[in-house]
Amino acid sequence: MIPEPKELRTEEMLLNMGPQHPSTHGVLRLVVKLAGEEVLDVIPHIGYLHTGFEKTMENRTFHQNITFSPRMDYLHSFAHDLAYALSVEKLVGAEVPERARVIRVILNELSRIASHLIFVASGLLDLGALTPYFYTFRERETILDLFEWVTGQRFHHNYIRIGGVKEDLPEEFVPELKKFLDTFDHRVDDYQGLFVGSPIFEGRARGVGVISPEDAIAAGLTGGSLRASGVNYDARKAYPYCGYETYDFEVPLGERGDTWDRMVVRLEEMRQAARIIRQAVQRLEPGPIRDPNPHFSYPPKELLATSMEALIFHFKLATEGFEVPPGEAYVPTESARGELGYYVVSDGGSLPYRVKVRTPSFFNLQALPKAAKGHFFQDLVAILASFDPVLGDVDR
Repeated sequence: MIPEPKELRTEEMLLNMGPQHPSTHGVLRLVVKLAGEEVLDVIPHIGYLHTGFEKTMENRTFHQNITFSPRMDYLHSFAHDLAYALSVEKLVGAEVPERARVIRVILNELSRIASHLIFVASGLLDLGALTPYFYTFRERETILDLFEWVTGQRFHHNYIRIGGVKEDLPEEFVPELKKFLDTFDHRVDDYQGLFVGSPIFEGRARGVGVISPEDAIAAGLTGGSLRASGVNYDARKAYPYCGYETYDFEVPLGERGDTWDRMVVRLEEMRQAARIIRQAVQRLEPGPIRDPNPHFSYPPKELLATSMEALIFHFKLATEGFEVPPGEAYVPTESARGELGYYVVSDGGSLPYRVKVRTPSFFNLQALPKAAKGHFFQDLVAILASFDPVLGDVDR
């Protein structure tokens, strides 16, 4: 007689991913509750990359803080430079010249493309697809070369200034940029052809990590993670800055809010960014690149060798900073990850009284537990990658 099989005893298991796991796009720890291979819950633990930038910025002059802002999101650092400058400019009433506004748009959109290239490369690499990584880094290296020509640095550019930009574009920049734009749309088609239609990718992305429009809004999602759920919100359209209201571009939307949509939406965002850059290049006209107001703008460099007054004023600005009228300002902008803004409070001195950064990665990460529940453990890496978090953008 065959004995009755005993009932198998199962129990939940807690598994740590991180804080050094290579799939976490930064120093993030996830505590995953599993029943077999099914994810029951995910608890993100942040703070391993905490820098204290916000509090540090309250102890530096408004000019000195430009050094800190790009280091929060090292993949789209121009977005932080720009968001901080816009808030301070709102407080001091700066008038940014048209050429500087156009230069800001060009570099910001180039930086958006460079960030999305990393998203595509690392997201597919997390699923085991190695080839796209080499394709996307080919274009990313070209963009970083362009940045190096303009700013002298490939990362943390410190190029945007209160009232404009640090210096004008070099002569070789625009011709090389046009060469890049001539082939870029075809390159995006190549990336898409590497995974769209692949049954492996479809199985790992279609219907996986779904976030409904209601849940996306409730979690505070913005950027591609929100638009993949079909919610049409882009700060460049809703609260235009730098003249974005005068550029012709579309806001790509998804339908299901799954891992697939979050990937494809950002691919299309790269095409739209290139479209904006082409329009901006046509608008580049000779002109000043900074507000000439001597209260917050450094004197022209060529005057320092001949004018004692210019040298003295440059020294005072660099060491003492400039006083900002009492008040508060916040300007919402659109980074590669979503809505980014600096809430800056001035008490009338040369140091900010308060700096609080609304970073998109912090909010986007909140949707991970909702998106991961009910899926298999091996899907968790792809779901996390699809939200495109940068932990420097989370731990401030």
